[in-house]
Order: sequence, then C-alpha cells, then structure tokens
Amino acid sequence: MNHKQNNIHRELKKEDVTVVDTKLAKKSVFATSLGNAMEWFDFGLYSYLAVTIGKVFFPEIDPSLQLVYSFAAFAIAFIARPIGGLIFGMMGDRIGRKKILSITLIMMAAATLSIGLIPSYASIGMTAPILLIIFRLIQGFSTGGEYAGAMTFIAESTPDKKRGFMASGLEVGTLAGFSAGAGLVTIMTFLLGPEKMVEWGWRIPFLFAGPLGIIGLYFRTRLEETPAFEAMLKAEKEEKHRATLKEIMISHWKPLLICIGIVLFYNTMVYMVLTYMPAYLTQELGYGETQGLILILLVMIIMMPIILGMGYLSDRFGRNRIIKTALIGVIVLSVPAFMMIGTGNNYIVFCGLLLLSTLLAAFQGALPATLPSIFFTKVRYGSLAITYNFSTSLFGGTTPLVIAWLVSITKNNMLPAYYVMGVCLFGLIIVALFVTETAGKSLRGSSPAVENPSEIEEVLKNSDESLWWMAEEMKEKVVKEGHNGVPTGKKAENIR
Repeated sequence: MNHKQNNIHRELKKEDVTVVDTKLAKKSVFATSLGNAMEWFDFGLYSYLAVTIGKVFFPEIDPSLQLVYSFAAFAIAFIARPIGGLIFGMMGDRIGRKKILSITLIMMAAATLSIGLIPSYASIGMTAPILLIIFRLIQGFSTGGEYAGAMTFIAESTPDKKRGFMASGLEVGTLAGFSAGAGLVTIMTFLLGPEKMVEWGWRIPFLFAGPLGIIGLYFRTRLEETPAFEAMLKAEKEEKHRATLKEIMISHWKPLLICIGIVLFYNTMVYMVLTYMPAYLTQELGYGETQGLILILLVMIIMMPIILGMGYLSDRFGRNRIIKTALIGVIVLSVPAFMMIGTGNNYIVFCGLLLLSTLLAAFQGALPATLPSIFFTKVRYGSLAITYNFSTSLFGGTTPLVIAWLVSITKNNMLPAYYVMGVCLFGLIIVALFVTETAGKSLRGSSPAVENPSEIEEVLKNSDESLWWMAEEMKEKVVKEGHNGVPTGKKAENIR
C-alpha cells in the first residue's frame, strides 16, 4: 500500500466509528426475523401441503403428476421475485430499509391469507388454480424485497465482531416460521386425516397469516433506520447523486456475479432440504404423510441452535472457512445421507436428514452476514435484492420442481443427491476464488461499528484493516484506469 493510501486510512477519526446500541440491535434482529418468519410460514404451509394442494387444485391431473403441478404453482411465484427485488431494492436504497420491509410484510400476509379463501376446483373449475397462481405471484413479488431487505437491515444494525452471530438470527426466524407452518399442518393432518384436509382443513393454516402479519407489522413499524443508511444519507447531503440500475450493472458487475453464484448453491440446498424433502418422503419413498412431516419438523427444531452456533463460529474463525467446510461436506456426504434416508428405518432416516440439515445450517449461520458484505452501502439493498432473487428464481425456487420431474422420468431416488453435489462443487469454486473474508471487518462503504466505546481506540490503531474495502476499491480503479494513481478524496466519498 503506498503512502497516499495510508494517508487516506489515517483520516478515520473517533467520531467516524459507530457505537451500536446492543438493545436496539437485538430488537432489530427480532423484529426483522419475525417478519421473515411470516414469509417462511407460508413456505412451510405450501411445502407440507404440496400433496394436498395438488389434489385440491389439480384433481383431473394424473395422480403421479399432481405433485409436479403443485410444485409448478409453487415455482411460478419466483417469476415475480426478481421484479419485486428490483423495485423494492432500488426503493430501499433511496427511501430507507425500514419502510420497504413494512410494505413487503403487508403484501405477503395478505396474499397468504387470500390463498386460504380460494374456492376449490370442484366449485369454480379452472378459476381456482388461476387464483392460486395470482396470489403466489403476489407472494413472490413481495418476497423479492423481503429477504434481501432483512439481511441488509440486520447487517447494517449490528457490530462488526458479532455480525455473523446476530445475522444468523434471521435464519432462526426462517426455521421458526417454517416449523410453525409445518407443525400446524402436521397437527391438523393428524387430527383431521387426509380426506378432511383435502375437503376443507388445508384452508385453516393459511388463515393464520392475517393475525401473524399484524403482529409482525407492529414490531417492524417500531424499528429505527439502520446506522449505515443514515450515515450514508448524511454523507450525501452535499452530493445528491443516487446509484441507478445502469450504474449498478456497469460498476458493480463483479460482486453481482459472485452473489448470484453463492445464492445458487445456498438456495438449492435450502429448497431441496426444506421444501422438496417432505414430498420426497411421502411421494417417492412411500412414507405416511404425518410420519414424514414429523421427521422433517424435528430436524428443523434441532437446526435452530446449530445455526446460531455456526454464526458464532463464523465470527471467530471466519465465514469462508465455515462455508467451504460445509460445501465439501455436501459433496462428500450427500450420497451416504440419501442412502440412509432410503433405508426405511425411522432412526437411520432421521440421521440422514439430520446430516443434510446440519450442513445446511452451516450455510444459514454464515451466509446472512456474508451476502450483504459483498456490496457497498449505497447499492447494498438494490444489488442484493436483484441478484438474490434472480438466482433464487432461476435456480433455488425451481429445485423442487426440477428434482421432482427428474425423479419421475428416471425413477432414480438418488438423483437429488447427485443434483445438490454438482451445485455445491460449483459453489466451492466460487467461494474459494472470489469471496473475500469479511468476518470482524466493517461493511463495504461504511465506517467500523463496535459494541462498546472501549473498542474505538483499537479500531483507530488498526484503521487500515478497518477500512479494508477502500484499499480494495482503489486497486480495482488502478487496474481499470491502467495507471498508478489512487482515487481522490472525492472518489473515496463517492463509494460510501
């Protein structure tokens, strides 16, 4: 690093360091995770009711293909996710994270509630599946701004040294919502039986979305805007320029591609384990609906503390190390895990599911803090929402549909293992070659954030490390311009 770069790093002053209010940070994690739980409550309902929904909305389809059509209705919502991500993400970088997260929560709750009110195919014919698709599109549109916004909000509200642990709380909310939806379906299936669930019981879980949405909105409206976003607004009082979509695509294309690659393997694993597996146990392996649901539900409950543990370890030992270890684990252990699942012995099946879920928990503990750190504050919400939802829609959300279709035509029950192994091999290459370690470091474009004022002196002593992203940006600029100059003070200000 040359002399000019060192001078820029020494400009970090005591007042530049953000001291995070721990109580407010915990409140932000709780409220954001609660809203995210609402989103995954719907996913849990749909995943565990996939077989039932196929019978209700596609009764004239061959029974062997009803599950495929049901997952097709699930996957179609992902068409709207990139659009929602683009609109809500760009708005979130302009008017704030908090406002957008309230809007997305209302839309998600309303659409989920509406699904429970759709008349059956027997009552209104083809209008029923059409309405299902419309409400799924609304869900997808709102989800496009929800999860990326939640990750951004938590990452910008937490101290640098605890970002992994606190951001992992978002995924605990994910599993809590998913488990609540799955648990509700499991209990109702046990009490009512499959026939009554098809007749009317499937509606009741969707109707819970109304009161849950109100509760989530109550907590979200009481949040404060993130310190990083407010600091950015303060820095931009003199300069009114805001990043456009064109600017994001041209100036930030590299982190966009990296994020797409990470989300590809991340969400393929998520949707394979949490969304496809319940139907796989029932439809392909012949498990009773209640039996398969209970096994997955128990696994998800066990995953919650594992996720928090992985988040904690990612702060101590580095997120990349956790992620790469988990990727190698998936590549090596997927086939043994699926062989265990196919034995038919409940204990061995449970161990196989737990093995896959533990590897997924490693991703869920480390990645919610990794993904927001890829982008600068000015473009973080928009860039993350665009890339996350594009990759999820194209690869993650279609995973249940693609795997169900491939298994149906090949009759090979080991195919899901091969599928996820190939995806994670690609992910390992991406992480190993292109992802910078960010554990304990400030977010790109933001000054350091600490938990206690006593940490400020240490941060100032290590200002070069604290503003690591500035040196990284300088190197990129030197390469682009082909000279040995460095960005001016104005350029350093722009990239915040």
